[in-house]
Amino acid sequence: MAGFELSTPVSGLLCGLLFGFVLENAGFGSPAKLTAQFRFTDWSVLKVMFTAIVVAAGGLVLLQSLGWIDMANVFVPSSLLVAAAVGGVLVGAGFAVGGYCPGTSVVGLCSGRLDALMFLAGIVLGTGVFALSYGPALESLMAAGEVESGDSLSEIWGITPGLAVLAMLAMLVLIFMLARRFEQRGQGPVTAVQAMPGHE
Repeated sequence: MAGFELSTPVSGLLCGLLFGFVLENAGFGSPAKLTAQFRFTDWSVLKVMFTAIVVAAGGLVLLQSLGWIDMANVFVPSSLLVAAAVGGVLVGAGFAVGGYCPGTSVVGLCSGRLDALMFLAGIVLGTGVFALSYGPALESLMAAGEVESGDSLSEIWGITPGLAVLAMLAMLVLIFMLARRFEQRGQGPVTAVQAMPGHE
């Protein structure tokens, strides 16, 4: 319809609903499937996330080569290695213990999982504690290990963005091969049916 334009909140809500629908139907709203990643019996989480990263990176390079976007206008946050490492460990520990990440906990709640509600409550509590305790000490910790030589793989490696995407694609292929080996040793990935409530 001519002149019709979605506002940012509406488009974000629609994308979120679609994303949640896909996650739930793939079984990602279940802690049974998500914690299997940490037992190396179901690599679906890593495969999906790494694939999304490679597709997004490849899409950006393609759009730039077509002249549709100017990467100089794309904001890339500074790489803070210490903050990323500490945050990754904390999020990973919460993921392994609770069986959810922030996004999948919302999906789990919408599918009627009470443990997802408790996980979300923990997220709100943890965020509040962090906000209240934020000060010079935490700020200096978060700023430690800043990468000053570049904020993208192509800049750090000194190669073109296209080659960086190809390197990431090669890593993705290796991950799929490794995942298949580990999954074949066990009972295979948790299916969407097995991930439904009552099947854990």
